[in-house]
Amino acid sequence: RQTVAKVVPPEMGDYNIYELSRMRMAIARHTSESKRTIPHYYVTATIDMTQAMHLRESLNETLEDGGRISINDMLVKATAMALTKFPTLNATFAGDQLHIFRHINIGIIVAVEEGLIIPVIDECDKKSIKQLAVESKDLIARAKEGKLRADEYADATFTISNLGMYAVDSFIPIINPPEVGILGIGSVHPEPVARDGAVLIDQVMKVTLAADHRATDGALGARFLTELKTILENPMSLLL
Repeated sequence: RQTVAKVVPPEMGDYNIYELSRMRMAIARHTSESKRTIPHYYVTATIDMTQAMHLRESLNETLEDGGRISINDMLVKATAMALTKFPTLNATFAGDQLHIFRHINIGIIVAVEEGLIIPVIDECDKKSIKQLAVESKDLIARAKEGKLRADEYADATFTISNLGMYAVDSFIPIINPPEVGILGIGSVHPEPVARDGAVLIDQVMKVTLAADHRATDGALGARFLTELKTILENPMSLLL
């Protein structure tokens, strides 16, 4: 007969107790609600960022520091462009209805000392990549300083979580309710690729879409990532 080992809690004194901050408790509630109430599905794609990196370098040679374009700025612009073709990912699930937002407001997850905050860039689909770069830098800087207004971290319709500044190939993000989709971004790194009988070194990046299965299906998520990949691998479209 199989026996079950008795779980014995650690003795008092074997650990330190830290009171959670209000932000940490809010994150705990929010992420628990997401995983408990939203049936997530996940799709991952590998994107060749070689041309995008060349374009970024070329653009930044002519721009002042405050307007320099980051990889994240390119991702925000590309995501907004892709969402215009797949609006059911720019939505919220409401029982027997799907409410599709008229605007594309992208939240950018920013790590701060006590946890995370999500400043929001409104109407990303209507702004140039240079406008997005300036606005993003301002919001992220003030988020880290705790100087955002309440309306500047509200009303996101889609979220991007970027860990590309760390040695992270890929990760699976948690949807930010009441949204139905979030992108998890890994690092851009060199990788050997076979092309035309030769082995070349490309700059590649993995992205993972987590989406609400009540609102969309995996095939649509895959098509969305294919569109995102097409945009970033042909990056001149970001300037249109």
